[in-house]
Amino acid sequence: MNVRPTLEDIRRAPKVLLHDHLDGGLRPETIVELAQESGYTDLPVADADGLREWFEAASNSGSLERYLETFTHTVGVMQTAEALSRVAYECAEDLAADGIVYAEVRYAPEQHLAGGLTLEQVVEAVLDGFSRGRRDFGIRVGTLVTAMRHQARSMEIAELAVRYRDDGVVGFDIAGAEAGYPPTRHLDAFEYLQRENAHFTIHAGEGFGLPSIWQAIQWCGADRLGHGVRIIDDIEVDGDDARLGRLAGYVRDKRIPLEMCPTSNIQTGAAKSIAEHPIGLLRRLSFRVTVNTDNRLMSGTTLSQEFAKLVEAFGYGWDDLQWFTVNAMKSAFVPFNERLEFINGVIKPGFAQLKWTGSRPLA
Repeated sequence: MNVRPTLEDIRRAPKVLLHDHLDGGLRPETIVELAQESGYTDLPVADADGLREWFEAASNSGSLERYLETFTHTVGVMQTAEALSRVAYECAEDLAADGIVYAEVRYAPEQHLAGGLTLEQVVEAVLDGFSRGRRDFGIRVGTLVTAMRHQARSMEIAELAVRYRDDGVVGFDIAGAEAGYPPTRHLDAFEYLQRENAHFTIHAGEGFGLPSIWQAIQWCGADRLGHGVRIIDDIEVDGDDARLGRLAGYVRDKRIPLEMCPTSNIQTGAAKSIAEHPIGLLRRLSFRVTVNTDNRLMSGTTLSQEFAKLVEAFGYGWDDLQWFTVNAMKSAFVPFNERLEFINGVIKPGFAQLKWTGSRPLA
């Protein structure tokens, strides 16, 4: 008998996460402790519980720019090698506890230099934390080094991605406010990465519309789209029928992965509600959709909770959740043979076991 997954059951499923920001997933207790150790005095709330509530409240403004302001405090306490390694280690622990077997976690090295670290020292500290996390919790975490789109260090960061790609850095990304900062400003970095046969994703179609997506794909050559929610603007819906515009059709035909983050997309104003999130239509139209957390602290979420919200909103069952998960693993920036090992050796067997152990039948 097919069953509707519960949150408890979903936590046991072997999941894959492609879009998660290291500085958006700190434990509030860790922020407080790191602030005390480093002398950071700008926290808006001094205790962990109050700080958690502050982050979640500040993230619900409906503005991407306001949402991004919350990172001042997490980045502020991540300015030493010890802090970066600790945060990465705890990230691995938290993701593993949520049933995630493979994750790609991104961060911007250029934002962690205030304490005197070099870009290389930042990267190595984060890699150390995730390496220890893999040893202790069994989770494989690849990192994406991110360049800030309003700055001018993208070539340096791209070179870091290539230099450390055999040590755990699996790709490159650009992030930050989209409006006024098109991805083409960093075209030299993307062309360099392509020449080096390196992988990269681009935040696009979250705070800005179709031009951002078009540039990311056709000018910059992105392997994946961070969010890509506004691709919905190129789809006309008439009842059960949908007509895809040229760009939407291209994205679907080329199987370009969309790294969607439902809760975060609502917080930043990219979607109105879970029930109205474009992910429902895009899944029905068989786009390469993946489900992600974006910033677990700011959104007060986990990947299991994101899946549970989709189950509630769209009536999804285990087959749907496995489809999203296989999509994510197919789209990961690790070699093909490793993706197959995860899909055939971990994900499919794990979901097969869970499909018949839920608590209530699907309607």
